[in-house]
Amino acid sequence: MRIIREILRALRMTLILWLITAIIYPIFILGVGQAALSFPANGSVVYNVDNQPIGSALIGQSFTSDKYFHSRPSAVKYSQGRKARPTGISGGSNLAPTSPELMNRIMETATQMQDDGLQLVPDLIYASGSGLDPHISLKAARQQLSKVAQARGIKEDEIIPLINKYTEGRFLWIFGEPGVNILRLNYALDLQEINQEQN
Repeated sequence: MRIIREILRALRMTLILWLITAIIYPIFILGVGQAALSFPANGSVVYNVDNQPIGSALIGQSFTSDKYFHSRPSAVKYSQGRKARPTGISGGSNLAPTSPELMNRIMETATQMQDDGLQLVPDLIYASGSGLDPHISLKAARQQLSKVAQARGIKEDEIIPLINKYTEGRFLWIFGEPGVNILRLNYALDLQEINQEQN
C-alpha cells in the first residue's frame, strides 16, 4: 500500500510540475512578451509602406546592389536580392580559425572589396560570432558612403543624417560598440528616393 501511495504522490508531483513548467510558465512569458515587448517578441519585423515585411531588424541579410550598404558576411550564403526585401537565411559557423574553407572565404571577400575600391574593414570581411548580426560599424558604413551616394546619384551629405539616425548605441550604454542597422538604413534610402521622385 505504501508503494502505491508513493507512486501516486510522484505522479501528482510530476503532473503539477508539468503544468507549471510546460503550460503556465510559457503562457505567462508569452503574455508578458506580447504586452511589454511585442516588437522584439514577434521577431522585430520591419514593414514597408505597403505593410509588407522586408526583413527583421535583428537578423542580417545580404544586399548586392551598389545602391545599398552591404552587411557583414554570413557564414552561410544569403539568397541574393537587389532591394530591401527578405533575401534568405543567415547563420553561424563552427569553422576553426585555421580552417582552409574559412581562409578562402575571407580571401574572396577581401579581394572583392579591393576590386570594389573599398578599404579593408574587419566588419565587411569577417562574419560576426553568430553570423546573424544586422549591424556594421560606423567606420564600415563610412567606407561605403561614397559608393552608395554615387550609385544613387545623390550627395553624401544626404545620406549622413540617415546613418546617424540608424546608428544604435552600446547595449546598456557600456557593452559593445555603436553599430548601424543596415536593413533600416537601406530601407530609409529607398523611401528617400521614392519621396524625391514624387516631389
